[in-house]
Amino acid sequence: MTNEQMERHLASAVEKTAPDDVNGVLSRCEERKGTVIPMTTKKTTKRRWTSLIAACLAVMLLGGGLFYQQVNAVASVVSLDVNPSIELKVNRSEKVLVCTPLNEDAKAILADMGSGADLKGAKLDVAVNAIVGSLVRNGYLDSISSVIMISVEDKDTARAEKLQRELTSTVDGVLQTSESRASVLTQTLTQDAGLTQQARENSISTGKAALVNRVLALNATLKFDALAKLSVEELKDLAEAGAPAMPIGMDAARTAAEEYAGTTAVDSVTAEVDPELDESPAHYEVELQTAWGEFEYLVDAYTGKVLSGQKDLLAAVSASNEMAKPTDQKPVPPEAAQSIGYAKAKSIALNHAGVSESKAYDMDIELDDEDGMLVYEVEFKSGGMEYSYEINAASGAILKHETEIDD
Repeated sequence: MTNEQMERHLASAVEKTAPDDVNGVLSRCEERKGTVIPMTTKKTTKRRWTSLIAACLAVMLLGGGLFYQQVNAVASVVSLDVNPSIELKVNRSEKVLVCTPLNEDAKAILADMGSGADLKGAKLDVAVNAIVGSLVRNGYLDSISSVIMISVEDKDTARAEKLQRELTSTVDGVLQTSESRASVLTQTLTQDAGLTQQARENSISTGKAALVNRVLALNATLKFDALAKLSVEELKDLAEAGAPAMPIGMDAARTAAEEYAGTTAVDSVTAEVDPELDESPAHYEVELQTAWGEFEYLVDAYTGKVLSGQKDLLAAVSASNEMAKPTDQKPVPPEAAQSIGYAKAKSIALNHAGVSESKAYDMDIELDDEDGMLVYEVEFKSGGMEYSYEINAASGAILKHETEIDD
C-alpha cells in the first residue's frame, strides 16, 4: 500500500467516526464580539480533522518503522574461531540477532543451544560466555597451545574496538574460571564484500578468512581453500613461522602416528593432536590414548614422517606382557606387576629438567628391560640441549640422566 492509498484509507475511516454537526456546535456557542472567521463547509472541517489525524498516524507508523529497523539492523558481526567457527550478528544494543554455526564442529558446540537459535535476543557477552564454556567442555581449549580468535567486523571503528575489548575480557574470564591455558587472539575488521565472499565459499567466518589471507601474503603459492581447513592455532603458528610450506594438517598427523604405532584397527584408541608449526622442526604432537596407557608421537608437519614414538605398539605391549607373566618357580617382580605409565614418566623427566612440555620436542619414550627391571627411557630436546633419562617403571625414581648440547 502506497502512502497516498494509506492516507485515503485513514481519511475514510475518520469521516465515518467524526461528528457531522457543525451548525449545532456553533449554535451552542456564546456570541462573541470581534472578527468572525466563517467556516465554509462541513466537508472542509472534516478534511482538516482527517488530515491532522492521518498525519499523526503517519508519524507514528514512520517512527515505529524506524524503531523496528534500528532494533533489527545488524550493527556488528562477531566471529569466534578455534576449529569450530561461529558467527553472531548483533544490533546497536549488543543483542544477538542471529547465531550461525559455520561448520560441523560448530554445530556440535551449539547443539545444546538450539543450534544457536536459543541465543537470539541474548546480550552478546552472555552468548559468548555460553559458547566459550561449551568449547572448553568439548576439549577445544584444554591445551597450552590452544587459541581462540575473536573477530569484530563493524563500519564504526570505535564501536568495533570497544566490543573487542569487552569480548576479550569476557573470554579471559571464562578461561580463567575453567583453568584453561588457551590464549586469545583478537582482530577488528572493516566491512569487505570480497572477504565475505571468500568466507561464504569456504564455510568459514570473515575473521578466519582474514587470517588465511595474512598467511597467503607470506607465501602466495599456498591455496586459500586448503588453508581454510586448518585450525586457527595452525594458521597462527604458520604465520609466525613465515608460512614456508603447506602443513599436512591434524587429521593426517593423527593417521601417520596411528599407522606407525600399528593401532589403526583398534577402535578404542583416541588421539589428541597439538600443532607446533612454529617450532624447529615444525611438527605435530600426537598423544594416543589406549587401554595400555598414553603414548606420544612427534610427526613432521610438512613430510608426515614420524620423528619419535613407539613403533608397532601392539607388538611392544604384547612383549612387555610376556615378560610380566609369572613362572612356576618365580613370583612376578614388583617392577613388572605395575607401571607408572608413559605420561607420568614424561612428566617426571620434564619436571626434573625444568622444561615445559610446550618447549620440548623430538620426545621419545620407550619401555625397556634393564637386567630384569622395567625402565622408561625418555629422550627429548629443548633450547639447544638434548636430555635423556632412565626412570624406574614401577617407582618413578630417576635412575640415570644426561644433558648435552644438541648438535
